[in-house]
Amino acid sequence: MKSTRWLLVCGLFVGCTLTGCRPPEQKIRNLVLTGSAVMTPLLRDIGKRFEAEHADVRVDVQAGGSTRGVSDARSGLADIGMVARSLKPDEAMLHATPIALDAVCIIVHRTNQVQALSDDQIVRMYTRSVSNWKEVGGPDLPIVLVHMTDGRALLDLFLDHFKLRSTQIRADALIQDSEQGLQAVASRKGAIAYVSCSRAEAVSANMPIRSLPSGGITPTTEHVRDGTYPLSRPLQLVTRETPKGLAAEFIDFARSNAVLDLIQKHHFITLEK
Repeated sequence: MKSTRWLLVCGLFVGCTLTGCRPPEQKIRNLVLTGSAVMTPLLRDIGKRFEAEHADVRVDVQAGGSTRGVSDARSGLADIGMVARSLKPDEAMLHATPIALDAVCIIVHRTNQVQALSDDQIVRMYTRSVSNWKEVGGPDLPIVLVHMTDGRALLDLFLDHFKLRSTQIRADALIQDSEQGLQAVASRKGAIAYVSCSRAEAVSANMPIRSLPSGGITPTTEHVRDGTYPLSRPLQLVTRETPKGLAAEFIDFARSNAVLDLIQKHHFITLEK
């Protein structure tokens, strides 16, 4: 009996020597998200924070457009699709969970007496059919068109709403983000730009800019949240069926208070105050 026990102990010792007595490796759970380029930077940040709290999870976020997000979620190529719009009627069988809102507002210099512009007037301005503010009830000043460069979230929303193509627009100034748009309008009395609603609202008291209504609705976060402001869209996470398992965990995390700062960092609007 003693010799048997001695052999067992020796065997354990030799095994530990060879393997270093390492604990069994933790199984990694992978989560794949594909879709909207607009949502990709935000979801990558959310994914990193989720990984920090879940050591056994790896979150892979890939761009490709909202249509890809729908297609990949439907076919199972992705666990979650990122879709920066409402679902279409033929996509209604999918399960969509909004995590934030995106909104754009038109801004002018505070001294510009124009109080509102119709969608048609904005289209004519950005396609150069109108070149002076006096043609739309403003001062006798040339219109300075400020426009986003390709690949920007607000550009997509602006073009979609006004049914425009980037090739139709001949801008006087190209900008990379809302901060540059705000500065461009603040420094040029004849300028017009479109920027993040949340950023414009945050700085309007300290910069000589003014946001114009769209469809008679002022661009406030409250009007974006209640759905009355037209220049907005939902940012949604889409799954083939009701989320469960790791996908459900991640979606719940993406809707929690733990990521509100990330939503604001990327100039989107949170679903609730």
